[in-house]
This record gives sequence, structure tokens and C-alpha cells, in this order.
Amino acid sequence: MAAPLTGLRVLDLSRILAGPTCTQLLADLGAEVIKIERPGVGDDTRGWGPPFHKDAAGRDTESAYFLCANRGKKSVAVDLAHPDGQNLIRALAMVCDIVVENFKPGDLARRGLDFAALGDTNPRLIYCSISGFGATGPLAHRPGYDFVAQGMGGVMSLTGAPDGPPMKTGVGIADVMCGMYATTAILAALHARLATGRGQHIDLSLFDTQVAWLINQGVSYLTDGVVPPRRGNDHPTIVPYGAFPSASGHFIIACGNDGQFARLAVALGRPDLALDPRFARNADRVRNRAELIPQLETATQRRPAADWLVALETAGVPCGPINDLAEVFEHPQTLARDMKITLPHPHGAVDLIGNPIRFSDTPIAYASAPPILGAHTRSVLADLLGLDADAIAALEASGAVAA
Repeated sequence: MAAPLTGLRVLDLSRILAGPTCTQLLADLGAEVIKIERPGVGDDTRGWGPPFHKDAAGRDTESAYFLCANRGKKSVAVDLAHPDGQNLIRALAMVCDIVVENFKPGDLARRGLDFAALGDTNPRLIYCSISGFGATGPLAHRPGYDFVAQGMGGVMSLTGAPDGPPMKTGVGIADVMCGMYATTAILAALHARLATGRGQHIDLSLFDTQVAWLINQGVSYLTDGVVPPRRGNDHPTIVPYGAFPSASGHFIIACGNDGQFARLAVALGRPDLALDPRFARNADRVRNRAELIPQLETATQRRPAADWLVALETAGVPCGPINDLAEVFEHPQTLARDMKITLPHPHGAVDLIGNPIRFSDTPIAYASAPPILGAHTRSVLADLLGLDADAIAALEASGAVAA
């Protein structure tokens, strides 16, 4: 059975992480994705290493950063500053359903490659623009970076130890979440096109999407006007819900209701805690967390984490280890769910992270490993635009494209 987006074609003018995250997901779902890259340089992340994937001779090839967000795509090296390169993008947009770009607002308009220009010649085109702050507002002109979005959008004020500095997350989560919102928006626009026959422009920003996924913490502030503090691993409205010390390192306890807390208290040898009116209900535990948490930590430090995990799982208390990445990718659950995949590549097989979506009828399609720069320049120009070998050779000689 074909993947769900088979038959759709995406012109990917994005680079770094937010846009490529979106277009990789579209590729996994079956869309044909044509990734436009700068000749000789490519996506900036090709050089963001080490680590780098190595070929059979041990030479560095693509960076792990590039590999994480570019599988299933065709790389076409086109110089967008070259008039012939711009004409090629216009021609490709005519045979594509979707364009994804993350240039600063106005950059592509100056080259005649914005939605107004491309949508005028292809009215069915869905054009998704990703930027730091969107196309409007006082900061629209500023470039976008994940770290800046995390800081300005509030999540860093919520992340880190209570007595420590603000902390970003360990991955580019503002970029990744923006890419996820972009995918959702594109799929919604495709559905709207079924009814209207028209494409549309999507304006997404790192800042807006970062603010959107403040979720309960953001709405808590809007509800009571109190700026939430950093709580480290603790939950603002559930107690106990955090990382606890043991005789062999930390592990997680996550009690979501009063029954689970009562079972935890028994398993820790402190059944009295569940009977204490300060701790019997979750709302009381939240108010009195400063009195409760030290007592729980005193109990958990008596035994190794592995012992507690067995005891708490047996008691029906949600808990878990804190795995490093070696443990994650060797875990039987990771392997059983195909969350580690291996794809063939011209420089040697590459290990990648799998797609988490499981369809019953239209499975995810891993079309190919992340491409070598310009690997598909000639085939795309020939197959989609009908250019012959001489025409392509002339474009290469002019510097408009590279293969």
C-alpha cells in the first residue's frame, strides 16, 4: 500500500532544522521532496560537526546534524542568487504542490520567489514560510534561532534548577516544534484545497510556536497572573512527580493521582504519609511539597534504583529510569518499535532515528538516506523540467546549478 502522501511533491527551500524537520516528515509520509541547496556548500548543517558519517576510507562526509532531518529527499544544487537559478525555482514551483522556505521575510520577494509571485502562476500552491518572528510585528526583520526563541518565548525561564540559571533544552526543541506545526498546517491546507481548489500562504514563526507550546504553564500564568518559577524536574501541579535519588543514581517517580501516592507510600515503607492530611490529596501535596519531598528522598536513597523500579512497578506506581542515549538505542522497546533504522547510503549505511507514526494501512516509507549534495540535480531538471543534457551542462557552466 502506498504511503499516505504519495503523489504530492514538495519544493524544499529550507535549511537548518525547523523546515527540514517538516519536510522530512512529509517525505516519510510519502511526498516527493526536492531539497534546494547552495552549490558547493549545501544546507548549513552539512558542516555542523563533528560527528560526521564516514565513508569506507574513513573520511568525513555528512554531519550527524544534517543526517537527522534530511532523509527521503532529493538534493538539487541551485544558486538562488543567479537569474537562471531563480527561473529554475519558478519552473519547479509550477510542478509542485507545496513550497517550504525559511528565509527572512522579504528575502525571496526580492528574487521573485515569494508566495505572491509563485502562487500567481500556480494557484494550487501551498507555500509555507518559516521565520524567526513571522511576517508581521516589530521583530519581523530579525533572523530566527532556536536558542533565541527558547529564551524569548519563555521556556528557558521554566527550565533548570530553582537556584540555577535559566536553561535551554538539550535539543533544538523550538525548531522541531515549529517544524511539527508547519507539517500540521500544510496538511490542513491540503485538505482545504480539496474544497476550494486553491493553495494558500502559511506564515509560521519560531517565536509564535514557542509561545504556543507553553501549554499548561502559559495558561497558568494567564489564569492567576503569577509568573511560574523554575522547578527543575518537579511538576508545577502534580506531587510527587520528579527525579528522586537512590543508592545508585536518580530515577523517576510520577504519581498522577492519590491512589498511586498511597501505593507509593506503602512501597517506600512510609504508609503514614498517605494518611497525613498535609499529603493525602494532590492539591495538598502541591501546597506542602517542601515538607513532603525531603521525606520521600530520605526513603528512596536507601536502595538502588533498579530495586525501586521493580518494587514500584509491582505496586502499580508510575516510575522509570533515566537512560543515556546508549541505553535508549539499545533498549528492547526502542528496537521492537523500529525507532532505530539503518538506510543504505553511497558513503556506507547510516543509522537514523525512526519515525514514530504507525499506520495500519499506509505505512511510513523511508525512500532514501539523506542525500549527497547535488546528487539529484541532473535527474530532477531532466525528469521534471524536460531539460536535455546540453541545457543542464550550460546551467552548470554558468554556475546556476551544480551536480
